[in-house]
Amino acid sequence: MQGKKDYQEKLFAHFQLSERIPKHNFYRRLKGELDLEFLYPLTKDYYGDSGQKSIDPVVFFKLCLVGYLENLISDRKLIDHCSMRLDILYFIGYDIDEELPWHSTISRTRQLFPEEVFEEVFTKVLGMCVDNGMVSVHTQAIDSAPVKSNASMDTLELKVPEEELEEHLLRVRYG
Repeated sequence: MQGKKDYQEKLFAHFQLSERIPKHNFYRRLKGELDLEFLYPLTKDYYGDSGQKSIDPVVFFKLCLVGYLENLISDRKLIDHCSMRLDILYFIGYDIDEELPWHSTISRTRQLFPEEVFEEVFTKVLGMCVDNGMVSVHTQAIDSAPVKSNASMDTLELKVPEEELEEHLLRVRYG
């Protein structure tokens, strides 16, 4: 007999994000390997002492890292992309029912820090990733020849950005 699935949204559900992210997932591993506490003293002087609390600098730089790794230069697209990916929500420390920062908040915060801060943060983060074997330090070129794949889901997939960090920062900052 043919079945038919009817979707009924639940008002309450038991859902734990960490249970939904596979142990070998790149962003889960990245969350476990990166210690970004150094960002608080590094960025403290760029914030005022009064007013509303701004975006957490760790969240901001994690979002910037996701933009770099996923080749997203639009803050609007970055936030849309992150809101649809459970692994990225887990990485940046947001639950499925939490609103992500507005794309304009990301843009304004990016203008808050000088380029030297971005370079220092990304150099340190890249170093942590390389030290933990998560990112390759070499560039690969692939032609269009069809090659039979012999990949396994159990093997780690290296994330290799499409462009160099400096180029990415310039495109994000100046469009």
